[in-house]
Amino acid sequence: MKKFDVLNQIASTGVVAVVRAESTEKGLKISEACIKGGVTSIEVTYTVPGAGEIISSLCKAYAGDKNVMIGAGTVLDSETARSAILNGAKFIVSPCFDEEVALLCNRYQVPYVPGTQTVREVKMALDYGCDVIKLFPGDILGPRFVKDVKGPLPYANLMPSGGVDVNNIADWIKAGVVAVSAGSSMTAGAKTGDYEAVTQMAAKFIEEVKNARASLKK
Repeated sequence: MKKFDVLNQIASTGVVAVVRAESTEKGLKISEACIKGGVTSIEVTYTVPGAGEIISSLCKAYAGDKNVMIGAGTVLDSETARSAILNGAKFIVSPCFDEEVALLCNRYQVPYVPGTQTVREVKMALDYGCDVIKLFPGDILGPRFVKDVKGPLPYANLMPSGGVDVNNIADWIKAGVVAVSAGSSMTAGAKTGDYEAVTQMAAKFIEEVKNARASLKK
């Protein structure tokens, strides 16, 4: 799959689900519940036991669905990035910028989405070819930070992560982000085994993104 196809799909859906779980089985169930709800960009974090196995299983299960993008999150080094890519990950996400990960992902034409907190870090990510840049932690930076970044760097495609929920999605979209990333606010139902609640919340995220984007066109 081409790099721009992955990026276009993430931007089109507007939501990336961050999957954290205590077991491989739970990680798979959360991912499937999110996809069922319409959030088809899945970031399986490497804090989940058997993360590589989950990525591989999901990639095989949804191989015929071009809308489903399985990626890897909490990638801290190039070794983990390469392993994730070999398991089928279509995009790589980190909590902070790493030069070696950026170079490796560029080499294999896999989107790298690093976490940033300053304009300087956003510029560095752009210098290393990052097409989408994560703002982390989003609950600390806030939507206003997006406008501040886009003043000097209007072409930066930003995606907040941390503290994003259905009540503040509109604020982020109106500030100019290309997509949002959400974890516990979407997947909380999994803690009690209520995966249907995860599916319903995923659907709400998709609806809120659509509504927010539609309001910008009025």
